[in-house]
Amino acid sequence: MGWGESIMKKQNITRRGFVAAAGLAFTSLAACSTGTTSSTTASSGDSSDLGLVTEGKLTCVSDMANPPFSYYDTGSTEPKGFEVDLMAAIAEEMGLESEWLPATKFDTIIPLIKQGGKADLGVANITITDERAQEIDFSDPYIDSNLGVVTLASSTENTEEALNQEGKKIAAQAGTTGEAWATENLTNATIVSLDDPVQALTGVETGLYDAAAADLPVMKYLCSKSYSDLAVSIEIPTGDQYGMAVSKENSNLLKAVNEALQKVIDSGKRDEIETTWFGEALS
Repeated sequence: MGWGESIMKKQNITRRGFVAAAGLAFTSLAACSTGTTSSTTASSGDSSDLGLVTEGKLTCVSDMANPPFSYYDTGSTEPKGFEVDLMAAIAEEMGLESEWLPATKFDTIIPLIKQGGKADLGVANITITDERAQEIDFSDPYIDSNLGVVTLASSTENTEEALNQEGKKIAAQAGTTGEAWATENLTNATIVSLDDPVQALTGVETGLYDAAAADLPVMKYLCSKSYSDLAVSIEIPTGDQYGMAVSKENSNLLKAVNEALQKVIDSGKRDEIETTWFGEALS
């Protein structure tokens, strides 16, 4: 938040393609843009008051490693996913165009937003927590989620008790609530911190790790699309809520984003986008 094997067979994402796309994204000098420009007046009344990195654009950053939230297709640096479509809708409400920076590791997103000057929003299924809120401000939540633990579908050691044993290896994305949960609850096991959930699932599939812990929607999506020999063995009702990370120095932008998000929710557009990517409305 290296890269894993196939992300999605049905959507033609492979490990090689994932690496290639991410590599291109890191070296690209130009950000990838999505969404459409609208003549609608920005929620704050004047986009010049929003402290945007680039006037007229809502610049977002993600790790692009959590399908179906945000990711790259094989050989492409054009972002896609639920969050990409959601931010396009929010930007349109604000009279702006959504734009995405090259992918960065998950645990660098909040420091980047806190520092300012490169991105307006961190949008990477970031769980709202008190600890993170000390560093940045969060938008209102835009989706609810839980955590999931994945094992081999054929495994009989697929309970929390069975995994919380010496010698067991549990993979999780560094800096995430999945890693925090595993560290706190599987104290007898070894927690292995990785760059992304794709790498974690590939490790479980090959027998390198006994299980992987990450956001439940991501785990379900990947198991259904690519990792048919894996299964979500444990669903953890954490009641997580995801929010966009905003600099504490930019209260005008936070207010405008929240107003636009509410309009997208009230119009039913968010539910439509959720149904497109998850098969149902989750919030």
